[in-house]
Amino acid sequence: MEQTVRVGHRTAYEWLAALPAFVVLVFVVILNTSHTMHAQLLQLGEGIWEGYFTLRHDPVTPDCNPNIDVEFELNKIIQQRAAAPQDDFDLFEPDPINPALMRQSLLAAQDQCRIKVEQFEATDGRITPAVKLFRTVELGVARFGEMGLSAQRIMLAVLVLICGLTALFRRHHIALRPMITVMDYRVASGAQLIAATILFYSVYSFKNVAFSAGIAVTTEHGILHWLWIGGFGVILLLSLFQFIFVPKTAKPGGSFLKAQLAVPLYATMCIISGTYFISAGHSAGIGIYLNQMMELSQLFLNVGLYVWIGMLLKRTELAGKVFNIFRPFKLPPEMLAVAVVALAAIPTAYTGGSGIFVIAVGGLIYGEMRRAGARRQLALAATAMSGSLGVVLRPCLLVVIVAALNNEVTTDQLFGWGVKVFFLTTALFAIMALITRQGPLRLDPPENVWPEFKAALKPLFPYVILVGVTLVVYALLLNAYLDEFSAPIILPVLLLVILIYERLTQEKTGRENLNIDYLEKRLVDSWDDVRKGNDSIEKTIREATTETTGHIGALLMLMGMSISIGGVIERVELMSMVPTEFGSIWVAMTLLVAILVVIGMIMDPYGAVILVSATIATIAYDSGIDPVHFWMVTLVAFELGYLSPPVALNHLLTRQVVGEEEVRLSALEGHNFWYRHEKILLPLVTMGLALLVVAYVPLMIGYD
Repeated sequence: MEQTVRVGHRTAYEWLAALPAFVVLVFVVILNTSHTMHAQLLQLGEGIWEGYFTLRHDPVTPDCNPNIDVEFELNKIIQQRAAAPQDDFDLFEPDPINPALMRQSLLAAQDQCRIKVEQFEATDGRITPAVKLFRTVELGVARFGEMGLSAQRIMLAVLVLICGLTALFRRHHIALRPMITVMDYRVASGAQLIAATILFYSVYSFKNVAFSAGIAVTTEHGILHWLWIGGFGVILLLSLFQFIFVPKTAKPGGSFLKAQLAVPLYATMCIISGTYFISAGHSAGIGIYLNQMMELSQLFLNVGLYVWIGMLLKRTELAGKVFNIFRPFKLPPEMLAVAVVALAAIPTAYTGGSGIFVIAVGGLIYGEMRRAGARRQLALAATAMSGSLGVVLRPCLLVVIVAALNNEVTTDQLFGWGVKVFFLTTALFAIMALITRQGPLRLDPPENVWPEFKAALKPLFPYVILVGVTLVVYALLLNAYLDEFSAPIILPVLLLVILIYERLTQEKTGRENLNIDYLEKRLVDSWDDVRKGNDSIEKTIREATTETTGHIGALLMLMGMSISIGGVIERVELMSMVPTEFGSIWVAMTLLVAILVVIGMIMDPYGAVILVSATIATIAYDSGIDPVHFWMVTLVAFELGYLSPPVALNHLLTRQVVGEEEVRLSALEGHNFWYRHEKILLPLVTMGLALLVVAYVPLMIGYD
């Protein structure tokens, strides 16, 4: 279907999946930018017209008369009082008329009226055509921002459904291993069919509960209910189709037990949580937790943006050119692995999570490691760990979510600790990699390295300029700096600027191209490329968005079901089995570390943070563990969990970008147990040691 059905030089898949996702993502960027822009417009308006806040709307004409005849009004009131009928049975006689006091009251009212009129005339006189034009723009931006905020939940629901359907269509959902045999496809498709049925039933039940509760359902929530029902209805039909029709490429036969490993993780979580809720008489349970996910719509929309950022980064030449600066050193594979893992922490922090970075750049990292002579096991270990060290660095989205859900900590505190944890983990990885090296540590002399190194640095200068100029423009025009709050806004624009630069650089044939005639011609040609579907910047962005949809669908569906699993854990009061009082802070820390690692092994990071915030975080605080210390332990424990079997999420994502054949060949390498399983053991030992240090050393030295 994706290959055969084309409309206007675009596949049906691109029209139905990539384009809507692109529209939502761009809208989110524009919406977030509009909030910053509106703040700047208000500041600019106040700077140009003092008291601009009073000029944003036309003043109301006073309904009083400042030029009244006080004596006339006084006599009129006296006459009205005198002519009023008297009630002999009235127990409360009116106060006698005091002309002096009444005159004073009328004069005071007249003065107040004059002040109102003067204020009206002064304000109205200041509303010039320039003010009207400016406030039209300012109020328009404000209304757009308000409209966008009210539509965020709907946008997230649309993104989840479109991308979830895309991941299902492309069989891109995350599983312990891919579908290979007919049995794999049958079992995996059957599980997804059951999961889709549960989802449809749950959201339909939730709609019935909401509409029959006797409380008015807002238009927004009404749209959300019908979106869920319609979206999961389509997913149900596609799941049924895939269950009936197995791809012709599937190998015959297969084992039913082995096929369980091919079941997507989201489907397993959905079946577990759905079975519990339905058996407990809460059929709307999953729907309720999906709605809870919508309440954090901004955070999860940012997840989609970060995935898009990762896919755009993947299509630039930037990562490859960064790798070029290491080639002159001819580093041994182990030292190159250390350099890669350390440097990868920076873009990881800006792509929001370790898994997202592995998806975006994991293939390139693996290829460069192999090109440098690294054994497959070491290359796989470095790829899987490439995103693990950056989750504690500014401006990682996961840390922002932690701070948003927990008033006990701030992003500044967490990122402050995060720098120390980063250096610790990097040092431990370097020690383990060098201890387990297979060859000698030899480096070329500086006189051999410098010429090639200098030549490799030169192509990076334009990127430095582009990044600098873009950041300066945002700082000057919008007062926005690259931090945990503005990164989702700035980074997509920055990567688009880089892609456009690379496109123009590739097309430049000589100095004659650097003139206005060439630019005009290039604009015409670019539009023609867009219409015909030729190679162009539009095609690059389209392909990046097309790939993004599958990854967003897989991640958001997994996150949604993780939240649902978290709800099951809360309802069965599993955490009530954890003691709330400990005789020793060391015992408390040991038990919490074990629980956190297990949570990291079975849940995605965002759903896990929500669960931990609602359950065991309070236990940690009450046990005397510093909140910042606890959350650093949590983040490191999660990363250890993502690298630990049986799920090992980062290894699953590495396998997706590297390919099954490379993973299979890696299992044939190694002359002892360590080297045969290095891809698992090296990350586990590194992160395990880091977790022990982060958990217990602060307790030894004290918090003061």
